[in-house]
Amino acid sequence: MPKLGMEPIRRAALVKATIDEIGAAGSLDVTVSQIAKRAGMSSALAHHYFGNKEQIFLAAMRHTLIVYGAEVRGALSMARGPRERVEAVIRAGFAGSNFRRETVAAWLNFYVLAQTSTQARRLLAIYQRRIKSNLTHDLRPLLGEGAEAAAERIAAAIDGTYLRQALGLGAPSGAAATTQALAALALELGEKP
Repeated sequence: MPKLGMEPIRRAALVKATIDEIGAAGSLDVTVSQIAKRAGMSSALAHHYFGNKEQIFLAAMRHTLIVYGAEVRGALSMARGPRERVEAVIRAGFAGSNFRRETVAAWLNFYVLAQTSTQARRLLAIYQRRIKSNLTHDLRPLLGEGAEAAAERIAAAIDGTYLRQALGLGAPSGAAATTQALAALALELGEKP
């Protein structure tokens, strides 16, 4: 008889193992068996909880988005005024919890998965709408009608910085990435970065 209350613990372990395995492999070319082994359980149990590999990947993507969303909400709650709020959104994306090598690899591979998976594409679209909405809302008092286009460019700068950091040598640097994205914000506001 299974232990009561173990399912959430095991699911969480499998999600973490999925992110770690994707980070180690640098791709989605990992097996359920590898994920389960890293989580300390059988692949049969992993299939029992998630059904198939894509469902495990989607659960990991949801988890990553939940962590990111919590980081953004926390940063926004401490920001004062529109400029600080835009900076908070930028900084949250490159915070330690969102910018570990494994998490960056997972994000990049979720973009790849979104090319073939309707559910992954939907989750990615939710992320993209939220970041653009957050940026547009707080850029509007600063830029007026140009806020939406500026938000699109800043979001692209954030994604591009993620990509450059992920493909660079060594550990990704959240501080360097934040500096680059904040420089893009300064340019949008007509300031010298």
